Amino acid sequence: MSDRPSNRRPLASRDTGWARRLSSRLAATSVTPNQISMAGMVAALASGLCFWAVGSVDGPVRALLLILAAGMCQIRLLCNLLDGMVAVEAGRASPDGGYWNEFPDRVSDALILVGVGLGLGHAGLGWAATSFAFLTAYVRELGSNLGQAADFSGPMAKPHRMALITGAALLAILEPLWGGDGHVLHLALWIIVLGAALTAVRRSYRLVTALRG
Repeated sequence: MSDRPSNRRPLASRDTGWARRLSSRLAATSVTPNQISMAGMVAALASGLCFWAVGSVDGPVRALLLILAAGMCQIRLLCNLLDGMVAVEAGRASPDGGYWNEFPDRVSDALILVGVGLGLGHAGLGWAATSFAFLTAYVRELGSNLGQAADFSGPMAKPHRMALITGAALLAILEPLWGGDGHVLHLALWIIVLGAALTAVRRSYRLVTALRG
C-alpha cells in the first residue's frame, strides 16, 4: 500500500472506532499491508466465482451464492481499507506499496464485474463495465502523475460500484418473487457502464481544467 497521503481515498470509515481497532490488531501481527491487498484479490475472486455460478443454479443455492458474492465484495472493500490503515497509520508502508495500492484493485474489479457478466450470459457487458472502471482509475492516476491531487469523484467510483453490486446481489435474491431472471444484476452492470463512463469524463474535465489553471 502506498504511503502518499494525497493519493488516499477519503473514507469516513477510516475514522471509525472499529476500523482503528482492527487495523491496530493487524499492525501488531506479522501481516503486511501488501498481504492484506492480496487477500482483497482472493475475496474478489471468490465473489466473481459466486456470481458466475449463480447463472447455473436456482432455489436456495442461488440465494446462498448471491449472499456469498455480496459478502465477498464487502470483504474486498474491507481489505482495501485496512491495507492503507496498516501502511500509513501504523507506519508499515513498503517500497513496492504503490504497486499493491493499485494492481489488486484493478484485478478485483475485473474478477467481480466479469463474474457478474458471465453469470448473466453477457460476458461482454461485464468486460465493458470493467473497462470503464479501469478508465476511471487511469484518469485519477494520470492526474496524480501530472502533479494534481488524486480525483476520487463519482458518480461511479470504486465504493459506489461495489455498493451497487452488493445491493443488486441482495435484491436479486428476491427476483423469483416477481419472475425476474437476472434483470437486477443486468441493470446494475449497465448503470456501472454508464456511470463509470460519466465518471471518467467528469474526472478528465476536472483534470484538464486544473492543468489549465
